[in-house]
Amino acid sequence: MNPVPETPGSRSPAVRCTGVYKHFGEGEARTEVLRGVEFTGDLGKLSFIVGPSGCGKTTLISLIAGLLSPSAGRVEVFGRSTADLSSENQTLFRRHNLGFVFQQYNLLAALTAAQNAALPLLTAGVPRREALRRAGELLDRLGLGNRLEAHPRELSGGQQQRVALARALIHEPRLIICDEPTAALDHASGESVMSLLATAAVHPDRAVIVVTHDTRVYHFADAIAHMDDGRIVSWESPGSRKPSAQPRPSP
Repeated sequence: MNPVPETPGSRSPAVRCTGVYKHFGEGEARTEVLRGVEFTGDLGKLSFIVGPSGCGKTTLISLIAGLLSPSAGRVEVFGRSTADLSSENQTLFRRHNLGFVFQQYNLLAALTAAQNAALPLLTAGVPRREALRRAGELLDRLGLGNRLEAHPRELSGGQQQRVALARALIHEPRLIICDEPTAALDHASGESVMSLLATAAVHPDRAVIVVTHDTRVYHFADAIAHMDDGRIVSWESPGSRKPSAQPRPSP
């Protein structure tokens, strides 16, 4: 059962981070990673989080995904604080509401493209034939209809990323989080993957958050949050290409 109430069409932010702090360790070993982050990710939007290595981007998306809990402040996803959920309900929350696209794809070498894409459905108990049928249809829409039986080693980097995207989309999650999805790709492949995200993943009732260092794909974003030293320091609208002052998170 999904512990998070469904509110299709709601215009409230999919993700809202308010005064979020996160540290690791204690005493002299304490490291402050996030220092009062204010962030919103809106439904129907492709939001980027960018900044130098070590600025806290991965920690922030781990908090949003419920993999970590904030030291202070509040992280809300679809109006609920994931930190308030039990461990079991956090797992259910991620299963029903989140899709992940990882930098390294994380495809299982022994499985075909269709089997890899179908994994979220299979783990949710969908019958194998139905899961593979739905995976095949989605992969076909992503241009891999003739590669359903191929194993990861037989696919190019861009094709593997499409399988990873299909796996993230197959259970129709309301939030997709992508960690450096173009880092291992050349420019043409990176453009192709981001185009797929923009057309296949962005939906009026879905939010997509991308962590990236790749300035070549900034033009795909609806909003860009620039991080430095554990804070969001500015917001940018690629349409204007003019960074804004830090106070953006609203409504």
